[in-house]
Amino acid sequence: MGGALLKAWAEKTDHLFAVADPAKLELPENITHVRSVDELGEDIFDYLIVALKPQLIDEVLPTYIPRLAPSGVISSIAAGYSAEKLAAHAPGRSVIRIMPNLPAVIGKGVSGLYAHGSVPETASGVIEQLALCSGEIVWVDNEDMLDRLTAVAGSGPGYVFEMLRAYVEAAEELGFSGEDAKNLVLGTVRGTLELALQSDSSLEDLRKNVTSKGGTTAAGLDALNGNGEYSELIRNTLQAAYQRATELR
Repeated sequence: MGGALLKAWAEKTDHLFAVADPAKLELPENITHVRSVDELGEDIFDYLIVALKPQLIDEVLPTYIPRLAPSGVISSIAAGYSAEKLAAHAPGRSVIRIMPNLPAVIGKGVSGLYAHGSVPETASGVIEQLALCSGEIVWVDNEDMLDRLTAVAGSGPGYVFEMLRAYVEAAEELGFSGEDAKNLVLGTVRGTLELALQSDSSLEDLRKNVTSKGGTTAAGLDALNGNGEYSELIRNTLQAAYQRATELR
């Protein structure tokens, strides 16, 4: 995720980036790569982007804090590591967490942003600009709402992929080949999504428009959610993800 976001930032903004990673990386020419903090020389940075596994942050982050300007801002895309913990590594600095989801790698993501502490307007504008490179953004007022956003959007692609998998499998059981089933399902979902995005009608009205009384769609919808089990399943799915997000933080 970090590499994909960095590529978009480098292509779509004028900011200069340096990446610290002990591994050998293939990066755009305008990005500096160092393998350790020692290779940074005396460079001081306005922003420090944390793109690490949460279990590595306590070990790695303190090494780079001295290279952050006194007025610098820490921004993190790491899930499960709170803004308060990040701020504890750099007293006096502001923190902005970014919670992207997987489609951000193709510029179609939805990212949640949360500012911890007194973040200068210029700094929040820069981070917002970076997040917009990957799709839509939603600012939230507190970290609990970021956990809720994680349950909806951050984990959301996983739910959608699982629904698509089951949909394709069911189409195969109706007699279609694997390739045809996938094309039918993905094409249907893509077209339906585009219609919903372009329409001013509510999702309920759109559903009603395609459902004739006593017809095939009505029969399918009755099997899917006639007793409300599907709606309850979705609610339980989001609640379980939200609960786990709060535990990890």
